[in-house]
Amino acid sequence: MRRTLADSTFLRVYATLLLALVLTFGLAMMGYLMVDQVRREYYRERLATTPMALLTTLLTEVQPVERETWLQRQSERLDMQLSLHHREEQDFNYFQRRRLDDGRPLVMHDSQNDWHLWRQIPGEPYLLKVTLSQLSGQQLRGLVDSLRDWLEALEAPEAPLKALVDKQSLPITLSSTPPETLDSHQRGRLNDGDVVLQWMAERGSISAHARLVSPQDGALRWLKVGPVYAFDTMPLTLTLGLVLVSLMVLAGAIYLIVRGVETRMARLEKAATRIAGGYLDTRVKVESSDFMGRLGMAFNGMAAQVQSLLRAQQEMIRAVSHELRTPVARIRFAVQMVEDMTEQEAVRRQLKGVDGDIEELDQLIDEILTYARLGSDNASGVSLETDSVDCRAMASRVVDALASLYPQITIEVVSGEEIEVVAEPRYLQRALQNLVANACRHADSRVSINLSRDARAVRIDVEDDGPGVPESDRMDIFKPFARLDNSRARRSGGYGLGLSIVQKVMLWHGGSVVVDDSRRLGGARFSLLLPVSVQATRETPA
Repeated sequence: MRRTLADSTFLRVYATLLLALVLTFGLAMMGYLMVDQVRREYYRERLATTPMALLTTLLTEVQPVERETWLQRQSERLDMQLSLHHREEQDFNYFQRRRLDDGRPLVMHDSQNDWHLWRQIPGEPYLLKVTLSQLSGQQLRGLVDSLRDWLEALEAPEAPLKALVDKQSLPITLSSTPPETLDSHQRGRLNDGDVVLQWMAERGSISAHARLVSPQDGALRWLKVGPVYAFDTMPLTLTLGLVLVSLMVLAGAIYLIVRGVETRMARLEKAATRIAGGYLDTRVKVESSDFMGRLGMAFNGMAAQVQSLLRAQQEMIRAVSHELRTPVARIRFAVQMVEDMTEQEAVRRQLKGVDGDIEELDQLIDEILTYARLGSDNASGVSLETDSVDCRAMASRVVDALASLYPQITIEVVSGEEIEVVAEPRYLQRALQNLVANACRHADSRVSINLSRDARAVRIDVEDDGPGVPESDRMDIFKPFARLDNSRARRSGGYGLGLSIVQKVMLWHGGSVVVDDSRRLGGARFSLLLPVSVQATRETPA
């Protein structure tokens, strides 16, 4: 069945990537056009700088009463319209006025495809306006001819020419040797007084040459204006730069899209990991109705069902164990009555054995209740009531409690620094007592408790000098009712729940229990690993 865009994660990711691609392409095109427009305006300004600087310089040397005639003559000579305007009469914006104040030309284009060039007359409130429809060779020849006439009228043209060059960006040179790049025909025209234009096709540039004759001594000099390069729409380096920026923007957009999907998957993975660790109250936050949202809802439903089934199982085990206590108590009471009524030694020995079996059954019920309580509280998300625990004092209490039960075993606490940890005192002591009791049942003569800590964890090692635990069985011994020899009548006793309770207690505290070989005593070494800072409450759901 086809799914809509809102319900399909694949379609949403695909559509988002497509949208990111379209937007990136649009931004790249917009950036290309903007850069090209800026470059065109800069190119036009550079082209306009030289003629406007020359014309304003020439205009300042003309008497005010003769300016109108001079402007008309130059208009005919240059094939462009020159006019003079008062600055206050023009409606320029702030940026245009700033450009004029900086001595830069102002280039404007109207709807009739005409170009208007403006420049401030130095030291005067007037603006020179040049209007033209297109650039032509006649205009370039006329400008160079006007520049030549101006320089020939000066006794020392070098300084005024340098001042003019400093006002604009077009190369202008005055040399005492004729140009060598011209052919014989062009040199002949140059000697006849013409302005010669030299086009360099391979470079895409044009230069203007003219001969100057000094009016004082008749010395010859050669004037060169240019080269003026044609506008390059977009250099390769700039194009590659725009492509690179576009790819980076696209890569960033794709990263954000994929990162969003990965973040949601990571939350689901974190929740699954917590549930695998026994935190069955963990739930995933559902933010949408797409595939990931439906997966989160299914995951939450599965977790709720597992939690409900486990809670029901634990409640049943707890109820059955509680119900067993009543008949066990009646049997014990009956055995005690029979024992009080008889004096026969054989009967008393049998009754004592029955009483021992009843005691074992009572202890088994207590172990089952403890195991069920831990599982039920963990499944229900019950918080730990933690407090600061003195580990060395706790170990001493465990030794005092078990020393009388195992008089043939030497139980010692290795001396060392005082160590405190934040934990649930009753359950942590129960876990340590189970480990020490297990070690006493398997030890030959010695059991040792060693406490240590580092920057991340507190470690409590319980070692014995018994036969140890085979490496292949070290994962199975923490399972409920697990026996290494599959027998419930072995000499060491036990019910197979003690180590399971230890593991549940440690998982509930965010720690772990591991088993390996004891290098010091030669038997097994069980280690409780507790984080240095155990949280007082359960973590919030993912």
